[in-house]
Amino acid sequence: MISIAERHQYILNKIQNEGRLDVQSLCKELDVSSVTIRKDLKLLEDKNLLYRTHGGATLNNPYAADRPVNEKQYLQSSEKDRIGLVAASLIEENDSIIIASGTSVLSLAKNIVPIGSLTVITSALNVALELLEKPQTEVIQLGGLLRKSSASVTGPYSENILQDIFCSKLFLGVDGIDLDVGLTTTSALEAHLNRQMIAASQKIIVLADSTKFGKRGFGKICSIDQVDHVITDSGISEQTVKALETLGIKVTIT
Repeated sequence: MISIAERHQYILNKIQNEGRLDVQSLCKELDVSSVTIRKDLKLLEDKNLLYRTHGGATLNNPYAADRPVNEKQYLQSSEKDRIGLVAASLIEENDSIIIASGTSVLSLAKNIVPIGSLTVITSALNVALELLEKPQTEVIQLGGLLRKSSASVTGPYSENILQDIFCSKLFLGVDGIDLDVGLTTTSALEAHLNRQMIAASQKIIVLADSTKFGKRGFGKICSIDQVDHVITDSGISEQTVKALETLGIKVTIT
């Protein structure tokens, strides 16, 4: 049996070559238990040598950075367009929905073609402005403290309005999706408002391009098992899809 130091060096060499690691593969290669490998990964993470992820580790920092919305809209733009188009197809006749903030849900707003009347409650200014152009669409703009980086509002004024409504669907954008941590955003205030949106909605639909998986933000929105449906792109790993589906979450890949 090799020593702990030798095992750690093997792990570091492997992650430098491959960029990411899988716990089960390391167990077989090193002939040790998953408990041992997880302890190894934690020790190496504590030394800032890698980052632990669901079922493994990576060299890439999983913590999401807060970027201005006008910068984020150009990232994975084609993927977000397809995600928004699929999400818009889920809106039903005479529906009442909540749209949170983010560039993925802005793409949804651009693709909405109302059937009958549509009521939309949103925290995002850019979403509200986009929906002004849509016929038969009533928009309820939540008020509160304006968060400039996301062009959306947070705070008690928004939360109080949400206590008096209930909608069929929440279309939610996130900064990170981690199977262990759950859904996160870079703002704790926005995360709190998102939880109020979840409480006011029958179905939770997450719009997230594949780069969001394995990322973590500062503010936790909810655990992954509270989600009903995830719409993403083909960059998502097969392992992640299987893990989500095992939890009973519908996954649509655009």
